[in-house]
Amino acid sequence: MKATLLALLTLLATATATPVKKAAIISKPTSFDLDAIPKQKVVSYGPRPYYLVEDLAKGELKTKLQKCGEKKAKPSKWVIGHRGGGTLQLPEHSLQSNLAGARMGAGVLECDVAFTSDLKLVCRHSHCDLHTTTNILTIPSLAAKCSTPFKPANGTTPAKANCCTSDITLAEYKTLCAKMDSFNASATTPEAYQAGVAPWRTTLYNQCGTLLTLAEHIQLTEKLGLEHSPELKTPSVKMPFNGWTQENYAQAFIDEYKQANVPAKRVWSQSFLYDDILYWLKKEPEYGRTALFLDSVGDTDMNAAVANLTQYKKDGVRLVAPPINYLLAEANGTIVPSAYANKANELGLGIVTWSLERSPPPEIAHNTTDYYYSTFSNWISRDADILTVLDVLAHQVKVKKIFSDWVATAAYFGDCFGLKG
Repeated sequence: MKATLLALLTLLATATATPVKKAAIISKPTSFDLDAIPKQKVVSYGPRPYYLVEDLAKGELKTKLQKCGEKKAKPSKWVIGHRGGGTLQLPEHSLQSNLAGARMGAGVLECDVAFTSDLKLVCRHSHCDLHTTTNILTIPSLAAKCSTPFKPANGTTPAKANCCTSDITLAEYKTLCAKMDSFNASATTPEAYQAGVAPWRTTLYNQCGTLLTLAEHIQLTEKLGLEHSPELKTPSVKMPFNGWTQENYAQAFIDEYKQANVPAKRVWSQSFLYDDILYWLKKEPEYGRTALFLDSVGDTDMNAAVANLTQYKKDGVRLVAPPINYLLAEANGTIVPSAYANKANELGLGIVTWSLERSPPPEIAHNTTDYYYSTFSNWISRDADILTVLDVLAHQVKVKKIFSDWVATAAYFGDCFGLKG
């Protein structure tokens, strides 16, 4: 026993003394290779849902969720992977975020759709976010093409840049690395500008995420056997662009799914522009029937948002998709469905909402102005409150689907309660 221990200590000392080469930093993205991506047969929720359940106060909800702790994990069509679904820890809209979202149980994957200068459709949350979501500023030849090239911080003037998908071609776009969405306003170099990641996220998986085109995202989602929820992003450039009108853009978006032979019933298209929804209802009615109108009217006038629901119903809209804060309110020390939620249900409109776990931890959000918790920020204060939010959204608001930045939490919940989406 002593001899074995001595040998082990000697081995450890030798290992410690041996110089270790620093791993090379990967500066080029991995190419999208559909054949190399295995079909995911196993879903794993990971530790987070169990942590949240244990944090719940004793009661009916905790008891129910604890009983589901040993259930076999499976994909949930009730859950849409927001920007891929692994966004809390992996670069948004990257191949890696989508694979993480699928692995955690997303039944639907999202691709926010923007276009390049050569009118190719790609997955980006905004037409103009490449300076915060990719490494474009560290590639001089591409950084020079940005609408606003990098300007360093100077005294009280913050650093700034603005790089759009429409500034570059598809071929140039595919040379970029996806990174965690962030920027450092005090930066004096492009490299320093890459920092600033929120403390509740991480750079642990930030090495060089693989960017996707819409066509690649469709192929990936089909191979994984999941459903699609693409968003037609509102252009940040003046339309028409290079001869493309907004209607051309909206049609090209749908055409990608038709060319890939994806049935309309498996595509939950989205747009903040109401005219896009009306266009699909008229020109592509099968896809229009499953389209989600991303309602933002309540950001400036919640009474108008509630009133507008009647017109949406008359126009043939079937699904509205407001943010979580539109659907919940505080009352008597708890959270309840809002006037918006009650009116939508009264009219028979389906409700989809966004985005769970996009916010800071509740303890932080309780003391700050967080968008998604804004109508009930006085109530939410513990991590486990996220599960109560889900409970009210599912069983009182009756949302048909929910977008999530960390899919496992909502997937565990949806599976436990048998929510079908």
